[in-house]
Amino acid sequence: MRKKHKENIIFENVLVEDFAAEAKCISRVEDKVIFIDGPVAPGDYADLRITKSKKSYYEATAQNIKPSSPYRTQTICDHFGTCGGCKWQHIDYATQLSFKTKQVTDALERIAKVDLPNINPILGSGETFYYRNKLEYTFSQNRWLTIEQIQSGEEFCRNALGFHVPKRYDKILHVDHCYLQPDPSNQIRNALHELAQKHQIDYYEQIKQEKGALRNLIIRTATTGDLMVIVQFAYATEEQISLVMEFLDANFPQITSLNYIINTKGNDTFFDLEVVNYKGLPYIVEEMEGLKYRVGPKSFYQTNSKQAYELYKITRDYAGLTGSEFVYDLYTGTGTIANFVARQAKKVIGLEYVEMAVEDAKVNSQINGINNTEFYAGDMRKLLDDSFIDAKGRPDVVITDPPRAGMDEPVVQTLLNAEPHTIVYVSCNPATQARDLALLDLKYRVEAVQPVDMFPQTHHVENVVKLVKR
Repeated sequence: MRKKHKENIIFENVLVEDFAAEAKCISRVEDKVIFIDGPVAPGDYADLRITKSKKSYYEATAQNIKPSSPYRTQTICDHFGTCGGCKWQHIDYATQLSFKTKQVTDALERIAKVDLPNINPILGSGETFYYRNKLEYTFSQNRWLTIEQIQSGEEFCRNALGFHVPKRYDKILHVDHCYLQPDPSNQIRNALHELAQKHQIDYYEQIKQEKGALRNLIIRTATTGDLMVIVQFAYATEEQISLVMEFLDANFPQITSLNYIINTKGNDTFFDLEVVNYKGLPYIVEEMEGLKYRVGPKSFYQTNSKQAYELYKITRDYAGLTGSEFVYDLYTGTGTIANFVARQAKKVIGLEYVEMAVEDAKVNSQINGINNTEFYAGDMRKLLDDSFIDAKGRPDVVITDPPRAGMDEPVVQTLLNAEPHTIVYVSCNPATQARDLALLDLKYRVEAVQPVDMFPQTHHVENVVKLVKR
């Protein structure tokens, strides 16, 4: 049934038919597809409030959900449905994996339109909760209250330490317990919140951005047991900074790298700011097959460490290295993959946009006694061209792990000109990967496809493709 409520169209008691991209589901009403936001699953019934109307489709949010889907499972997080961080927590894990495989298959078939081998079953994550090695929390004076909290009539502190509510940069959901990162992550966050309330240390003002001492908290862990904490302050006194840092040092001896930043900019990014190492080392160490990787406050490292190891093993296997190959590692970051494969290659050249990451990559080679790597920083479109290859040498194997936007067309063209015998394409976005595969199809055939789940409870999926020169 269709109802008009004020300015909103509401379709009542609609069957949710299937999963869709970006953690949404779909239904069909009045010959239109409806893309549904909200914690629904195929087989549920719900009232759908239309938020956007286009010629061929609607967008809607789900209300009055009647859960009857066979794919549902019990959620464990009190913040589910509000936080937005684990949008698929209500979907059983086997179904999550099945749909992620479908996402990869659909993208490669519909967008790439190239000949494909049988796609390997997705590699699931051994840990489906507490798998992240990095979380970032925000301090705010603008706490988001749920409908239940408002209706309870209780008084709530307006300070919040937690996550941004989806589509609301100015509102923070206060988090009691997050199931994404293992302790002491929750303990540190909650203890710091209690300390701030006790000593009346004010939180950052998200809207006016002109006051507030505490701004941001980053916690990074490693499989080695190392633990990094970074506190971003805004308008804090020296006494407040000292109080917070001494408290963390005294109460959490597990912290091996304690740091802080002063940030009064209009955003939380700190790549252009000084990181003050208050105590311990200015980095933590991650380890893989005996290789040690230094991870600094500004370093990128895959956020699911154990599953990253599985991803890199697949990448190395697809590269088919025998010890005689000249390898290019594009978008190398801190050189994690480059150093991981270096022992099986003759030489590895890593290319990366961020100069600081390149410096980290060089250090990671040095501390592991790896002397057959070189790293270069620059815009990939300009750095990797025919003249670079003429100067440095033509690669036998190229490993590429671009950002979500995929590779720029000039980069693809350079690869086609270079003609390595193997390309291993690691992607966090099967759609842009498929677009690039269509371009590479001029000279390369897809020999193997392996989806990997790096982020359980979400719709995100990694995919590794092996391409061989025709």
